[in-house]
Amino acid sequence: MMSTEFTISDLSAEFDITTRTIRFYEEKGLLAPRRKGSARIYSPADRARLKLILRGKRLGFTLDESRSIIEMYDPAHGNRDQLHSLLTKIREKQDHLKQQLHDIEGMMLDLQDAEEKCLDALDGADGTD
Repeated sequence: MMSTEFTISDLSAEFDITTRTIRFYEEKGLLAPRRKGSARIYSPADRARLKLILRGKRLGFTLDESRSIIEMYDPAHGNRDQLHSLLTKIREKQDHLKQQLHDIEGMMLDLQDAEEKCLDALDGADGTD
């Protein structure tokens, strides 16, 4: 059975992140735990938000992009707007990564060409001594 409350240590251990990271997300308004004395008590919704934030981070989303997607959560209407927004962001990231890959491949060819020229120049220099 899933717990209905989580401490900052619980979430830190579960997601293998520091408590400082969790507090950072709280400072940014992405998490809103309730307080029990000085302890932060996180709800299942907070846990789910944290999971989505971390997934967004792995996908290369900024915190603002993750926030906008998370805030669109609307299960009453099937989350259609949220899912369409997420698809748009995913496609933008894919396009960006494809362009970066193309740029890297071009740089690799340039580096290989420069390396060959250096090796040829070294071979030529070795014969002139």
